[in-house]
Amino acid sequence: MKLFTRNSILIVMTLGIVLAASSSSAAPPLPNPILIFTGQEQHTVSGKEMIRYTFDVFNKDAYPADFFAASPDLPACGTNTKAARTWVDIYNQNGKRLNGFCALGKPADLSKIWFAMDLETLPPSWVYIELTDRQTNTKYKSNLAETTY
Repeated sequence: MKLFTRNSILIVMTLGIVLAASSSSAAPPLPNPILIFTGQEQHTVSGKEMIRYTFDVFNKDAYPADFFAASPDLPACGTNTKAARTWVDIYNQNGKRLNGFCALGKPADLSKIWFAMDLETLPPSWVYIELTDRQTNTKYKSNLAETTY
């Protein structure tokens, strides 16, 4: 009878440890963004002709809303003291920063990211983005996306 009781206790303890470990595990990691080119448009800025290259993040719905919450406890973005928790930067294929967004308010805003260049300037062939979660100091890097169809 003693042996049965010890084995039963050992099984129950092992099961308890496994359940505790699985329930306390962290949420699954967020995926890297999937960047897609959505188009280009010509516009004038201060009398200068520019081309704006627009992009969307295909899997934007995988990111929680609080990822883009105003975060006044984190460093400001210029004079914006309520910048988002997560910033988005666009880079060319060689790592040169082309534009950045520090105040996106929700995951859906990832469908409105862009960079602009002079009308006469040849754009980079490929670009990527990095989402920087300033709360956890985690970066999520996208695929390379073309800048033309």
